[in-house]
Amino acid sequence: MGFLDAFRLAIRALGRNKMRSSLTMLGMIIGVGAVIAVIGIGQGAAAKAQEQLAALGSNMLFVGSGSVNRYGLNVGSGQTKTLLLGDARAIARECPSVSTTAPGTQTGQQVVFANQNWATQVMGTEPQYFEVRNWPFASGTSFSEDDVTQSATVAVLGDTVRKYLFGSSNPIGETIRIGTLPFKVVGVLAPKGISAGSGQDQDDVIYAPLTTVQKKLLGQDWLRWIMVSATSRQASYVAQHQIESLLRDRHKIRLGDPDDFVVRNLADVADAEAEQGAVMTTLLTIVASVALLVGGIGIMNIMLVSVTERTREIGVRMAVGATEEDVRLQFLLEASVLGLIGGAIGILFGVASSFAVSNLLEWPILIPPYAIVVSTLFAIAIAVFFGFYPASKASQLNPIEALRYE
Repeated sequence: MGFLDAFRLAIRALGRNKMRSSLTMLGMIIGVGAVIAVIGIGQGAAAKAQEQLAALGSNMLFVGSGSVNRYGLNVGSGQTKTLLLGDARAIARECPSVSTTAPGTQTGQQVVFANQNWATQVMGTEPQYFEVRNWPFASGTSFSEDDVTQSATVAVLGDTVRKYLFGSSNPIGETIRIGTLPFKVVGVLAPKGISAGSGQDQDDVIYAPLTTVQKKLLGQDWLRWIMVSATSRQASYVAQHQIESLLRDRHKIRLGDPDDFVVRNLADVADAEAEQGAVMTTLLTIVASVALLVGGIGIMNIMLVSVTERTREIGVRMAVGATEEDVRLQFLLEASVLGLIGGAIGILFGVASSFAVSNLLEWPILIPPYAIVVSTLFAIAIAVFFGFYPASKASQLNPIEALRYE
């Protein structure tokens, strides 16, 4: 008996018990659907996290002022006054793995326009900051190097600040008051959303020239941070080592003494997020795969029942010339068809479930092609594995005893 003939017989045999075949495939449908849904949601969440981290900046490192130890008491990070503009210039000049640096400081201020006001963070920095952060403008432009040199009172608004102060009107060219000083709005940044690292609204901020914030708002000459862009992601780790060595030398920190600064590599955060997402997706996929095993056991049970019910039929086939291989192939094909059809319906169920969860909970989804292929092949493999014993049992029946079976 040829393969096609055996396949047609398998379809015909399953069609005689449509309800039983459908219920048997249910385990496969749920198993494949669950695996695809879990992978899709897990991959989507991981991609979203990486996208948020990428939005922080290009190969970015954060250099911040460190902790102060006063009489044995560590008062926390951001308290030292040793991080200076000269350090930022030295990093750009003497660290080969560094592409761009943007020094900065910050302060909380109340901002007023007409009858609207909003409390936000005012960041003092230089124009290259927006290059380091990969931050495009929605309208207007950045302040210039001349604005930094002249300590000009100009400002770039984040999207959240723009909404609260101006609503739907155009803020470019308008004058706002930061503290007691008037600032002219020259640009509005494109929205970036919530930071994956800190959970803060990245758009709730105003940027102004570094010298303006230092001299006119804070009255200080030291920096709170320096944003650094490495030449590549791989080079960011080399750049981190170069920056640490350079700053320890410039700040005359002796061997064994703690740093008075901190250097954080955002590539570490991205790697940690990716690893955590991969672990969770793997664990959930393993749990979902249990449904496939249950479906396989269901197929084995039904095939054993089918062998018992069709004992006389098997005897007749053997009596007219069917070999053990023919009988084994027929039952294996029946099990495979159950797995194949169950897997195909399970794919549709999994994709539909993923989109339903995405729309209901507003979670991103990303279903890679390998998830569909692997799930289907796994379903067929389980069906064949659990169908092998019933097929072997059917092929080993004694034709004479099978013909006498009632």
